This record gives sequence, C-alpha cells and structure tokens, in this order.
Amino acid sequence: MNRFVKYLLIMTAVISAAPAEGQEKNPLLEKWNTPYQTPPFSRIRNEHYAPALRDAIKNAEAEVQRIATQKSKPTFVNTIEALERSGEEVERISGVLFNLNECNTDPEMQRIVMEMSPELTRFSNRVNMNEQLFARVKELYDRRETLALTVEQQTLLEDTYKGFIRNGVGLQGEARKRFAEISERLGVLSQQMNQNVLADNNDYTLHVTNEKDLSGLPATAVAAARQEAQERGLDGWVFTLAYPSFGPFLTYADNRDLREQIWRAYNSRGNRGNKNDNNDVIREIVALRLEMANLLGYKTYSEYVLSNRMCESPAELENFFGKLKDAALPAAQRDFEMVSEYAREHGAVMPLQRWDFSYWAEKLKKEMFEFDEELLRPYFQLERVRQGIFDLYGRLYGLTFKENPKIEVYHPDVKVYEVHDGSRFMGVLYLDMHPRASKRSGAWMTEFRGQSNLGGRQVRPLIQVVCNFSKPVGNEPALLSFDEVETFMHEFGHAMHGMLTDCTYPSVSGTNVKRDFVELPSQVMENWCYESEFLNTFAKHYQTGDTVPGEYIKKIKAAEKYLAGWYCVRQLSLGLVDFAFHSLEKPFEGKVEDFERNYMLELLPEVKGANTSTAFTHIFAGGYASGYYGYKWAEVLDADAFSKFKQNGIFDKKTAEAFRREILSRGGTEHPAVLFRRFMGRDADIKAFMERSGFVK
Repeated sequence: MNRFVKYLLIMTAVISAAPAEGQEKNPLLEKWNTPYQTPPFSRIRNEHYAPALRDAIKNAEAEVQRIATQKSKPTFVNTIEALERSGEEVERISGVLFNLNECNTDPEMQRIVMEMSPELTRFSNRVNMNEQLFARVKELYDRRETLALTVEQQTLLEDTYKGFIRNGVGLQGEARKRFAEISERLGVLSQQMNQNVLADNNDYTLHVTNEKDLSGLPATAVAAARQEAQERGLDGWVFTLAYPSFGPFLTYADNRDLREQIWRAYNSRGNRGNKNDNNDVIREIVALRLEMANLLGYKTYSEYVLSNRMCESPAELENFFGKLKDAALPAAQRDFEMVSEYAREHGAVMPLQRWDFSYWAEKLKKEMFEFDEELLRPYFQLERVRQGIFDLYGRLYGLTFKENPKIEVYHPDVKVYEVHDGSRFMGVLYLDMHPRASKRSGAWMTEFRGQSNLGGRQVRPLIQVVCNFSKPVGNEPALLSFDEVETFMHEFGHAMHGMLTDCTYPSVSGTNVKRDFVELPSQVMENWCYESEFLNTFAKHYQTGDTVPGEYIKKIKAAEKYLAGWYCVRQLSLGLVDFAFHSLEKPFEGKVEDFERNYMLELLPEVKGANTSTAFTHIFAGGYASGYYGYKWAEVLDADAFSKFKQNGIFDKKTAEAFRREILSRGGTEHPAVLFRRFMGRDADIKAFMERSGFVK
C-alpha cells in the first residue's frame, strides 16, 4: 500500500506557525541521535507537532513533485521505488503523534489531532490525485509483464496503481472535489468518535462505600478497587470502565443492581445524549462512506472494501456468515438454555438480563469443571508471563529480548526491549501494559517505525504493544487473568509479525497485509495458552514458586469449548452489524441503536439505551470498516495452521521456521492465500476450527 494511502486512512496534520528565530530546535525535525533512532520522548512537546508536520509535508510534496515531473522515462526505480522513499519524515512524525494520542493523550494533544487531521488528509489527496504522477505509475502498470520484477515488486506496483484508483485519481470536476471533501471529513469524524468514547469511559465510576456490595468479588478485584479509590482521594472502593475493573464486577458481583448499573454505563458509551454522543457521528460516517464508494463506481462501501480483501465480495462474505451462523447459532442456543436453566434452579430473577449472563455462566462453569479461573491469577504474574512469551519466541524463532533502560519511554509504565536473532538486531519493542485515563480501552499493536531495506539500507522496526491489564496493587505484583494472558499472546503475535518481517519496501512489510489476514499471526499464538507444555514453562505461583497444578491445566483445556457457540455468535453478530452498516445503498436516518438491533443475533432481552455501535471504534474509527468479520475469517486460518504445530509438536522448530519464512517474514508481498497455501501445502480447511469450537464431534 502506498504510504500516502496509509495517511489518508489513519493519520492527520495541521498548519501552524514555525518557531521564531532563536527558539530551540524542534526535535521532531532533527536526526535522532538516540539508540536505534528511537523517539526522544522527553524532548517532544505538544507544540512541536504542528510546525514539524508542516515542514515535513512541504518537503514531501516537493519530493513527490520531482518524481511526477522528471523528464526521464518511468522506471520502477525512479517512480515506484522513489515514492516508497518519499514522505519518510511525515510518517515518522505522524507515528509519534498518533500513537501517543491513543495511549498517552491529553486535551491539548486531542485538540491538535483534530486540527491537524484535515491538513494531512488534504496532503494525501494531493498526492493520490496527482495525474502526472499517476500517468507514470499507469505506464509501468500497463507494461508490468515486461519489467522483469520480483514478486514483491509486482505486488507493490499493483498495490500502488490500485491505491491511486481507489483514492480518486480517476475522478474529475465536482466528483474529485467531493471525494477530497469526504475523505477530509471522515478523518475528523474518526478522531471525534475516539475522543467521545474515551470521554464517556472516563466520565463514569462506580463508587462503593458499603462493603456488603462487594460480595462475590475476588480479593484481587476488591484490592484494585480500593487502590483506585485511594488514588482518587476517596473512601471505599471505585470501579471504572477499564476492563480489569468492570469485567470482574460483571462476572462475580452478587449485587445485581450494581451489575446492571455498570453494565448500562459500559454499553451506553457514545449513546447517552450528552456532548460525547456518537449517533450523529456514525450516521455521517456511514453516509459519507457510501457516497465515497458510489463516486468510485461501487454500489456499497462493503463492495468497495472487499474488492481489496482476501474475501473478495459481499456474496462470498455472506456465504461465510451463513456457514458460521448455521454451525454456531444452534450451539449458542444450547449454551443459553443451559445457563438459563442453571440460573433458574439457583433462584435467579428470570428471564436473565444482559448483566446476569456472565455472572451465572461463571457460576455454572465453576460447578461443571470444579474450577474457578481466579485460582489461576497467582500463577500469572505479569513479569513471568512476559518472560514466558519471550522464551516461547526464543524457542520457536531463536529470538532474545533485552531490556534497555537507555531507550526513552513516553510514560513510566512502559518497558522497552531490544530484540535480537542471534547477532542480528531485529528491532525495538515497547510494552505498555496498564490502564490510565489518558489511554483508550482495549489492546493493540502498532509501530513508531516499520521495517524496510531500500537500496540496502536496512531499517528495523520500532514496535509498540499497548494493553489495559490488571495493575499491581499495594505491594502485590500485577496478576493477570487467563483472558489477559490470551490477549498478551494475541498482541505479541501482531508484534512479532511486525518484528520478523524481512521485506524491501515499507508499504508491504510487516502487518501491511490484507485486513482479513492480519489476525492470523496473532490469533494462532492464543492456542499455546491451552497447552501444558507451554504453561509449565512460566506459570508459577508468585509467592511459592510452585508450578501451576496439572489439574488446573486440564480444567482450562476441558473448559476451552465452554460457551463456544455463545461467544462465536457474539463475534458473528458484530460482524453482521458492521456488514449491515456498510451494505446500505442509501443513508439511514434513524437511531443507531434501532439499526443495530435488527442485525444482532441476541438471545437475551433488549435493553433500551444499550448500544455497541456507538463505541465500536474498530469499524468507525479504526481500519475494520466492513472488515470486522476478519477475526472469524482468520480464526479459521489460525486453527488450521496450529493443527500443523500440534501434529509436529508445539515447539517444533521446523514448523516454526516454515511459519516464519512463509507468513511472518513475507508481510504483504504476495496474496495471503498463496502464503498460507505454501505453509500448509494446501488451501485453508475449516475442519480444525469447527472441531476446536465443538461444533462437530
């Protein structure tokens, strides 16, 4: 993907006054004399971003203009490769600003991002609609069969050509002007949605002052809530909408009224009718995306998106949804009936409401498997989990991780490591593990710099993993839930996809793959969490040092399929809602809540005011629009891929090396179906996914 197309999708910029003569130099415009040219965070202030980006944009546009107007006949080197080299400074500065805005923001940074977004979008549009430049690209594309290109170069040429087309270069007159206006507005709206969700997250707390209201909660959750209250200068206990706080409350708290309160708060984010409300934002985003697709000749936005995915059309996606629904919905109904019957027998208020299901499902799970997952926490000390993951990648791929305190971080919570493969430096890894008010919810991987090897100049990546895991409490270390361990493995899989890439061109390196393939390297790693051979290497009690009991691991494995149908239908529902929004052929004008309800496969009673979409930043403020199905799509691939590890041994180096060679190192240099076929020796098979989920015996 052309780097200017990437800007259009995820980045923003601003025009501001340059520093007056005599003021300190802007660190964002200097060569960073730091270890591995890592960002000098201590020197960067908010006021540096705007003038630095203005200067970088000016330089990048001059670079692009030289490429477009040169008199030499177009060649791959002087046009496509030259484009890959251009704009590095813009990407470097944007990488710092936008990543920090996600994980360590403040009101001033948010204001800058909102102001800057239209300017950087306009810059991207000027590049992507440059007809002189496109003429050179098209000339190369038209004679691509005669150019003797490598496979990676062929892919880059095709991606570059299609990137121009998909970003409006073929439009003329009013259509071109309107496309530019839409893309600019969409950049602003996506940032607005993110900020609204973060604000609603931070606006709510559940302040408990009566100890009786803590009944049922694990000691770790109570201690964390006490610490949260103390940090806020309050008595009692405070629960927030950060997952390590509200998640255990919904699962374990006996006080049904309070469960309802915190559930409603979480599930009404962006839908409260306040200044952070996202209903108008979503209506406008959906309408603008549809209009953009129509301008480019597509009937729907989904059709536009899927024309550049592994799943190539709405019809193919509908077929995939149908297969999943046929397999998962009957299982989900059985799951629902099983939990409902158990709850009824134990005196629950019926029918079950949405704030009841996790509570009763956990009680049934504990009874069925004679096991409480909270018993696992003492064995999942964050530092030991981290080392266990490091050791796994050492065992599979020969990697070593060395903490380097000389590399600056942007927050005291962050740890930073050098990653090596023997004597070869692979990159820098930043780990940011705990929630705070300046960080959005969820977990993700991103990069401050990607990998490339243009002209023999090897640039290694600077990778960031951001999570919201349980914090240390008092003198106790951070103890993770099993779900958090899985999440850590997932995001680390993304990180190593970015770290182990070995490509020439930045636009196709690392995680720059088709969106419905990008989850394979992350989701496949979750499978190791259910294997005793892996857990025994690091899961040790933080006080006694005892290895996690074998019976616990057996129970984890036994419970792996518990409510698999229920959770699959939940994920499927989100994919269906996403697809529905982006399959519209005309804008909708109703309430987002009502629209969503028509497509969610809900078995529990509806709750007025509850809405997932108004906080669904994946599809409205991220890169998953008409692509949320990709999690389930990639789950089919990951189950299939892991079956090869299981067959050969979960630590088998030959299998790992093949996965690295054919998948991790290749980025987006070839079509993902080709890469997967080369690793497995055949096309993907859904059988392993169906068996793992318990949908077939």
